[in-house]
Amino acid sequence: MRLVIQGPALNQQHLQHIASLSRGGNAIQLDEQAYYLPVAARIDAVAAYCESHLIDCAFVPDEQTLNSFGLVVMDMDSTLISIECIDEIADMQGLKPQVAAITESAMRGEIEFAESLRRRVALLEGLEESALQRVYDERLRLNPGAEKLIATLKNFNIKTMLVSGGFTFFTERLKPRVSLDFAHANTLEVTNGKLTGRVLGDILDAQAKADFLISARDLLGLRPEQVIAIGDGANDLRMMSVAGVGVAYHAKPVVRAQATYSISYVGLDGVINLFS
Repeated sequence: MRLVIQGPALNQQHLQHIASLSRGGNAIQLDEQAYYLPVAARIDAVAAYCESHLIDCAFVPDEQTLNSFGLVVMDMDSTLISIECIDEIADMQGLKPQVAAITESAMRGEIEFAESLRRRVALLEGLEESALQRVYDERLRLNPGAEKLIATLKNFNIKTMLVSGGFTFFTERLKPRVSLDFAHANTLEVTNGKLTGRVLGDILDAQAKADFLISARDLLGLRPEQVIAIGDGANDLRMMSVAGVGVAYHAKPVVRAQATYSISYVGLDGVINLFS
């Protein structure tokens, strides 16, 4: 297997110490912030050292390379993009602290996602629909490395899908912007140009994310081990559990604990380094 280490804090002293701990070969540079070392087995002391020095590390089987995958499924809020859209929409109502508190609780797994979404959306009743465009134009930003990741996946003929507990207003704009193959999310009900405080149809929750992943996987004729799922919150755990590889991206502790690999200090392009 290979030990992939990456992070803006990584330096030559770290590399030398990690090489000593891992009893691996010489470090091979992947990019400015990333290296890998051939190793024989996982060594817990390496993981502990990296965590204490703010370095991402992963022990990756040699057979896991980009050529071995056919689908990558991503969460949207705080994964593909840097914001929680509903929190920013709520800010237009002067209600961001109240909504953000519910969002955080749901992402930690303390509240069922569907219930948390209903409670948050209800607070948006009466807001002008134009506020959604303001959030998209003024506040929505892709996370670092997002465009590089998606471009690289396309070069390897890997399909990409966005599955979000957020809203179609944003996924429908992001899909062509970054050339995603599939996108699914919840739809806010709008009447006379204002939000009603309700979501149309069934809520896209944790189980729905897993179901969409399985449907796309089967449509593409892939095996579970050919699918990567990337997320940050408890609502992403079910889709990560049905993927061959789950990547926790700047995630809550409950997600990091259950993911195959965790990235906390580099951008989304760190996913490329895991499988290079």
